[in-house]
Amino acid sequence: MTMIKIYKSLLMVYGKQGWWPLFDSKSNKFRYFSGNPKDEKQRLEICLGAILTQGTNWENVEKALFNLIKNDLVDKNKLSKIKTDELASLIRSSGYYKQKARKINEFVKFLNSGKKIDRENLLDVWGIGEETADSILLYAFNKPCFVVDAYTRRIFSKLNYCDENVKYSELQKLIASKIPRDINLYKEFHALLVEHGKNLK
Repeated sequence: MTMIKIYKSLLMVYGKQGWWPLFDSKSNKFRYFSGNPKDEKQRLEICLGAILTQGTNWENVEKALFNLIKNDLVDKNKLSKIKTDELASLIRSSGYYKQKARKINEFVKFLNSGKKIDRENLLDVWGIGEETADSILLYAFNKPCFVVDAYTRRIFSKLNYCDENVKYSELQKLIASKIPRDINLYKEFHALLVEHGKNLK
């Protein structure tokens, strides 16, 4: 089965997913959206979510993000001034909260440095790995970087496209070579793979 056929099959089964959960102040809930961030606050919220979701589930991330939103801290200038211990306490639900507080601090320093926001520079930031960098680039900055996660590895290894322990870069290049270089396709395909991965036993 070709990569595009896999995409179309998943789309038929699960329907359009929306791509990233953002806080909706009207409903006081997180809702998936399918467009680009409408402002810098939404862009930063996506970046923070990408960092906070490392090694945990999204439910725990929502609790941490809600604390940041409630305290009006989805703002790089305010985040650069908050004490690390206080930040860690607010994001405790996300796990590894002391490390993640430092990661957020380092990421905010990077944003304030004026350096170009690209993959190479993001990977130079302490605590930002390939999956996190690509999530930030794809969902927050609309750059064509296909995100590879544990679900992606599991699904494509079961389909004999790769070994389950395949390197991130190898699987990313393989997928990108088999589908059109289309940002919206990258977002939807990744979301569908995550949804399918949650349903695999």
